[in-house]
Amino acid sequence: MPLASSGQLSLGDIAGEFGGSAPHSLSEYYNKGNAPSSGEIQIGADFHGTSAAYTINFLVVAGGGGGGCSLNGGGGGAGGFRTSSQSINSGTVITVTVGGGGGNSTSNSNAGSGGNSSISGSGMTTITSTGGGRGATNNSSLGFNGGSGGSGGGGTQSNGSGGSGTSGQGNNGGNGVSTTGANSGQGGGGGGASQAGTSGSNASGAEADGGNGSASSITGSSVTYAGGGGGAGRGGAREGDGGSGGGGNAANGTGSSGTANRGGGGGGSGSSTGSSGGSGIVILSIPTSDYTGTTSGSPSVSTSGSNKILQFTGSGSYTA
Repeated sequence: MPLASSGQLSLGDIAGEFGGSAPHSLSEYYNKGNAPSSGEIQIGADFHGTSAAYTINFLVVAGGGGGGCSLNGGGGGAGGFRTSSQSINSGTVITVTVGGGGGNSTSNSNAGSGGNSSISGSGMTTITSTGGGRGATNNSSLGFNGGSGGSGGGGTQSNGSGGSGTSGQGNNGGNGVSTTGANSGQGGGGGGASQAGTSGSNASGAEADGGNGSASSITGSSVTYAGGGGGAGRGGAREGDGGSGGGGNAANGTGSSGTANRGGGGGGSGSSTGSSGGSGIVILSIPTSDYTGTTSGSPSVSTSGSNKILQFTGSGSYTA
């Protein structure tokens, strides 16, 4: 908790808030509180009302769902997309979990949903992004509906429904459409972070695209994450494109997988084997003046302006 805003402060009070190694000296606390980086430190002026807590910005993207298959498979839903800004106490261990992409489908088995990504730690608000829903496979014994998740997977044949997205994380998958005439139907596109997947259509030239993802500039550059996979067509129907942010394209053969570390949904497939979803990512933006360098899980570390950027593509931790 913050130091007292008035009255007497001791070196021990400062050490209790900001840590350090005994025997303590004021030179340990340059750049702490309101203290300068060099020169004279004044206990009252530089430390009254200050705290060791500092603000970290987070991006948490879950793994995307796999695409469905067998003639007009639905596109996989994108992984959930969430952001957070939290005041973190010094010494807090932030545990990071990164969800994998959902596995591929076969003509006799549904694709997998994406894995959840999360951040958690003592005194923090836990943030969990839900893995993307699987795209539906055209097999009546498996069901024609897309799976629900961060964003929903696309449905398939016989007017299968798209899966539901999670509020604040993503959008619904598109519905499938039954075989009719020469164009022969389409699977729905998977939902994306900013847009629902397109429903299938028998109209000439129509395509069931995956929903677009959402952009984040947490790394210092704008990058789009969590796009849905395109829905596959059959006969004269066109193959859907993946949504921006790593969604995989549908194909008459095996669709494209969702992009790794973007949380994209897999594209629907017209063959007997579907595509997989893309893995998620967790990114932390930390003031360089507060960065401790204590991590596990080997995140990549870069600098953007006055912040250190940690990108976790696998599970790990950061100690504030």
